[in-house]
Amino acid sequence: MEEFATLRERMVEEQIIARGVKDKKVIEVMKKVPRHLFVPEEYREYSYDDEPLPIGEGQTISQPYIVAYMTEVLELKEDDKVLEIGTGSGYQTAILAEIVKEVYTVEIIESLSKKAQKVLKELGYKNIHFKIGDGTYGWKEYSPYNAILVTAAPSKIPESLQNQLDDGGRMIIPVGSFFQELVLVVRQKNKFKKKKLIPVRFVPLVSTH
Repeated sequence: MEEFATLRERMVEEQIIARGVKDKKVIEVMKKVPRHLFVPEEYREYSYDDEPLPIGEGQTISQPYIVAYMTEVLELKEDDKVLEIGTGSGYQTAILAEIVKEVYTVEIIESLSKKAQKVLKELGYKNIHFKIGDGTYGWKEYSPYNAILVTAAPSKIPESLQNQLDDGGRMIIPVGSFFQELVLVVRQKNKFKKKKLIPVRFVPLVSTH
């Protein structure tokens, strides 16, 4: 779709590069991954707009800039193993899978996970592992992870996620209820350095406990 390719280029220029995202890998994959395929048909024409969009079940696909910003902050390397909490539409999952070696992604809402799996498989990704379950527990059996990216907001950072970071690992997570901030957590042996980054608005992290 020529039209979508043009919109995608413009999205990257005007929403991502213009706002200071510099990581070349992130910029390239944002130009490459077809965001419109992760958006429900009725919202497809808005796929490359500067806003989050509904994907059903009260969930959203994040604003493109936030996807790029969170990915850049993780400073990913190509042999990294990444845990994603909240598969959602699968768009952020695809962005990660383009950059790193393995992505482990957890989604509590089965219908969303199944939909995302279908799109990602059709696009040919082979390095994504899916789990349907409570993301606040992470995915312990494959830990530790070089990076963790959380796409929904808990009121406080779950210890179970921090503990699944490798030494030197980085986690980006929105934290808060009404007022939320993106927080970067860096593990240094058994200490966790936390840095508040920018105000954001994410759906709450759904948990079974």
